Amino acid sequence: MKPIIALYKKLPDNLIKRLQQHFDVQLLDNLDLSDPKVIQVLANAQGLLGSGQNVDKNLLAIAPHLKVASTISVGYDNFDVDALNNNKILLTHTPTVLTETVADTTIMLMLMAARNALTVAERVNKGEWTDNIDADWFGCDVHHKTLGIIGMGRIGKAIAKRAYHGFGMPILYYSNHQSLPIEQQMDAHYCELADLLAQSDFVCITVPLTAKTEHLIGRQQLALMKKSAILINTGRGKTVDEAALIEALKTHQIQAAGLDVFAQEPLDKSSELLQLDNVVCLPHIGSATHETRYAMEECAVDNLIKAFAGQLHENCVNPQVIDA
Repeated sequence: MKPIIALYKKLPDNLIKRLQQHFDVQLLDNLDLSDPKVIQVLANAQGLLGSGQNVDKNLLAIAPHLKVASTISVGYDNFDVDALNNNKILLTHTPTVLTETVADTTIMLMLMAARNALTVAERVNKGEWTDNIDADWFGCDVHHKTLGIIGMGRIGKAIAKRAYHGFGMPILYYSNHQSLPIEQQMDAHYCELADLLAQSDFVCITVPLTAKTEHLIGRQQLALMKKSAILINTGRGKTVDEAALIEALKTHQIQAAGLDVFAQEPLDKSSELLQLDNVVCLPHIGSATHETRYAMEECAVDNLIKAFAGQLHENCVNPQVIDA
């Protein structure tokens, strides 16, 4: 008998057919544990495939046969990894296929925030462009400004490449590990977080959400930044204390922000962030291109197939489960 897989995200037909060659695929609209169908499928499922749903102790308690969970994302903060480890359940993700697209989004946010693009476009739409523009339409330059990158992983490196070669930006970075290739190729300089914040004109956050990175940027850190500085976050929303950021933007402690991620998503329409004209808010579109989303789905399918075949050698969040 084929292993039973609970698929809780719509996939293209060709990827579903590929899964069906290896598994008994059971389709679910979500992982709502109050739904009898969800409980019935999870009771027999050996694999999970999807994204955007919480996988915690409560779910694992009704999925005793689960062996592999494959998420269609690079982030996995909605998975209780400790609980997965305790139950010897492998977790896979898709960290490589969205690198370039998220880096593109980050650079776009930098440009939009620096040039006040949303506000001036709205003014044009309102018919306010009736003469030569004056200083209150102006933004600030990006080229040759200092870029501070928090998290020099795959995405951080891709951002650094674009910023250094495309815009001539000096690069500072703060990360768990120094990257000698980046330092040699782009004259990047490793520094402590406080120094990066104090010296950078743009600060880009690309780190995942962990216990160490939650509220990594708070009131104290924002106070270290230049008043002309712009904060960009394409990592995870909770890496920034959102209340502190709103205060810093309202009081012009920093110049502006460009955000693709938020503490709560979707962003509540009552959020003060939406009332400010010095912030660009995007709906978590970092990887949202047709090409990249398909590549993520295909990668997640491959991860699941390889995991059950004992051939998974990459994209594994908790490889100690394989060793065990």
